[in-house]
Amino acid sequence: MDVQSGTPASKPRSPGFVELTAGIAALAGLLFGFDTGIISGAILFIKNEFHLAPLTEEFLVSAALIGAVCGCVLSGRVTDAIGRRSTILITAGVFSVGSIVSAIAPNVGLLVVGRLAVGLAIGVASYTAPLYIGEIAPPNLRGGLVTLNQLAITVGILLSYVVDALFAPNQSWRWMLASGVLPAIALELGVVFLPESPRWLLLHGFRERATKTLARIRATENNGAEIDEILEHAQTGSGKIAELLRPMTMRVIFLGAGLAVIQQVTGINTVIYYAPTIFQEAGFQSAQASITATAGVGLVNVIMTIVSIPLVDRVGRRPLLLSSLTGMLLSLVLLAIGFALGGPALKWIGVLSLVVYIASFAIGLGPVFWLLISEIFPLNIRGQAASIATTANWLSNFFVSLTFLSLLNGLGNVWTFLVYAVLSAGGLWYCFALVPETKGVPLERIERNLRAGRKLRELAN
Repeated sequence: MDVQSGTPASKPRSPGFVELTAGIAALAGLLFGFDTGIISGAILFIKNEFHLAPLTEEFLVSAALIGAVCGCVLSGRVTDAIGRRSTILITAGVFSVGSIVSAIAPNVGLLVVGRLAVGLAIGVASYTAPLYIGEIAPPNLRGGLVTLNQLAITVGILLSYVVDALFAPNQSWRWMLASGVLPAIALELGVVFLPESPRWLLLHGFRERATKTLARIRATENNGAEIDEILEHAQTGSGKIAELLRPMTMRVIFLGAGLAVIQQVTGINTVIYYAPTIFQEAGFQSAQASITATAGVGLVNVIMTIVSIPLVDRVGRRPLLLSSLTGMLLSLVLLAIGFALGGPALKWIGVLSLVVYIASFAIGLGPVFWLLISEIFPLNIRGQAASIATTANWLSNFFVSLTFLSLLNGLGNVWTFLVYAVLSAGGLWYCFALVPETKGVPLERIERNLRAGRKLRELAN
């Protein structure tokens, strides 16, 4: 029996196919996480080989972020023009080429070019993979399957730390960067066998293909109601720029972009990109020891992201978000105190504070941001508004990564991490004052409350 329609369901054709499809698409998130983390170990050896000044080192680390911002801006138009599946396929190819160019680069200039290409692919993947998964997933599985992409990001980061640790003894930074080709090839091979998003097919008039795709991913042929619903949404889903500029929608876009900035300026990518550097500052003298310690931080990131998946729908978004920022604030203060005290205790205070920091981020601010921007925007501008928030996220990521070493050299360890602590306190206030609790609330109610002029914090009441 089809629960939604009340009619007898046909024999399932491909049970579990939607989960498999989402898992393959989430490999794009793994590429995202892998390249985010791999540079943290490689940069220790790159800066020595090319004798990089701090500003050049920051620019090299941030080059991928410049590409990511460009990719994020372009991804909405690209995915609408050629399809979600085709875009992911091209993304994997660009990532492979960028990884190879980075690995064989004879000078800093070509290395930057390779990193820009990799960043472009990451920017597209950060938007397209969750979009594709959300469009193929049935409503009762959408939350878990979309969060699978966030989990894949953390697994990719952990995998990059392991690869860094394996190649660190020989200072083989070229092999570190080249290893990104392997998950990219896995994504390319997997996506070849995936269907296109049924929503995209219907938007472009391919109803027969969309019907067959839905029958396969839903494991039933009784999908007429869902097809009609998608077609109805398609008629109102192409919001114009003027709609983005309406005071009603500007409020919620401000909320989403603000969350994007908070996720980055609280310092998460200083930990992801520069964790080995921080550990060396804290007393881990060898590059291999600092990279190994960083791998432990990556493992905590994965474990706490897994923990967050059921809690998001049980505990709620706001409690996780507020407790997350509180934990990050306290751990940054602890890290600053550790650097102020110095001595033998600094090494273990550094490890403890970074573990608490990454655990706090992974259980709340990390996944909840991506979930909230899929919930708070009106349907007819949801894609464009989410793209704005994602762009704000990457721009903030770029700014933080570009300035971290300069802050470290200019202010010193103690004041640098106190700056991030103050920004975490500001983020805590922002989320407490503005973020609504959307757990279990229909998206239509959130949009209705927004149009009725409710306060941001009360959108889900």
